[in-house]
Amino acid sequence: MTGGELTLGAVLARLEEREREIAAQAETTREQIAQRTVRLDELGRTAEDVRITRKTLLELPDPQPPAPPAPKLPDHPAYQQIMAVFTAADHPLRARRCARRWTWRSHPTTSTTPA
Repeated sequence: MTGGELTLGAVLARLEEREREIAAQAETTREQIAQRTVRLDELGRTAEDVRITRKTLLELPDPQPPAPPAPKLPDHPAYQQIMAVFTAADHPLRARRCARRWTWRSHPTTSTTPA
């Protein structure tokens, strides 16, 4: 055998070394696959959460505009008297009839139209 020739032992040693390299690369690849599988599962759960949120929001009724605040009612005694006349009425009221019931009327009625 010359110096350029490989012996059977040298070939077997190189094959064993190459086998260890391939096994190490395979183990690294398995670890990367495991990490990426975990990441893929996380992304899948996050995407499902987003789908559920979107579906839930689409099912919500349209928001109603806020109701305007109730007008502040005067607390003057004349207002209270007016409201009492309207509340007590069980039939349509005419202006003259209302005026007769209000105690604050300052001028007598001069009209000849019947109430």
